[in-house]
Amino acid sequence: MAKVKTAQNSQSVLDFIGNVENEQRKADSLVLLETFKKVSGKEPMMWGDSMIGFGSYHYKYKSGREGEWFLAGFSPRKQSLTIYIMGGLSHHEESLKHLGKYKQSKGCLYVNKLADIDMETLKGIISKSIKVIQEAHPEH
Repeated sequence: MAKVKTAQNSQSVLDFIGNVENEQRKADSLVLLETFKKVSGKEPMMWGDSMIGFGSYHYKYKSGREGEWFLAGFSPRKQSLTIYIMGGLSHHEESLKHLGKYKQSKGCLYVNKLADIDMETLKGIISKSIKVIQEAHPEH
């Protein structure tokens, strides 16, 4: 079975953020770092080359594939801040109405800058997302 390429590693989170070229994205990443730490109660770790994750859980698919993934996380991508919402966004439909300006995919929020969104709403989404995953994967 192939090994998962995106795994937790010992790269420095602060060095990674420090190398973000876009100054607004760098500043917003530092705010997100503290927000995720506070909401999750977990310390940040790098996952792969560009994702910052908080906590972890073990998953196992019906196919037999299994591994570890972060409970919550984000990445300062060139195009936008990507906020990973484990368990998908379907659990957050009401909250998303109050979030502000963002784009989304099945499990990600894409935000140009934090000034575009309501941070209290984001904190609630992150918190609920963590609870959904912990309930689905109680072994962590």
